[in-house]
Amino acid sequence: MNFKDYIRVIPDFPQPGIRFKDITTLLKDAAAYRAAIDALKELVKDKEIDLIAGPEARGFVIGAPLAIELGVGFVPIRKSGKLPGETVEAAYDLEYGKDRLAIHSDAIKPGQKVLIADDLLATGGTISSTINLINQLGGEIVGAAFLIELSYLNGRDKLGGLDVVSLVTY
Repeated sequence: MNFKDYIRVIPDFPQPGIRFKDITTLLKDAAAYRAAIDALKELVKDKEIDLIAGPEARGFVIGAPLAIELGVGFVPIRKSGKLPGETVEAAYDLEYGKDRLAIHSDAIKPGQKVLIADDLLATGGTISSTINLINQLGGEIVGAAFLIELSYLNGRDKLGGLDVVSLVTY
């Protein structure tokens, strides 16, 4: 399946010059959504994974169904102030701003093998922060899986040689 056919590109959103990759058009098509999750599963199924961590919010719609398909747990990584329990936090740069991410301090046990899943690898800021959070808790990151990679932004270069897979590259 050509997943690009299901991803809408919106120019000048959320700021002039940004060409936003809108996955809602893929998500609303059950067959395309299922195929995307199945394709990601095929790319990571041979890894030893205890948990999938997905950053807010589109990482939830990729990571949670992937976790179910792989039979592992899912850990949400949220924006600062959104989790009710004790958390650890890390700051990061977006492709068009700055923010902070948080994870429950008991979400990952030391030594657990974690796959990061998200919709998009752009500049690598969000994923670098996610890596930082997992490392703070002693998790072992086994890779990262993305629906989309914006290769022209070189985000992969910020991930320290992490094994990265993506279904679509722009």
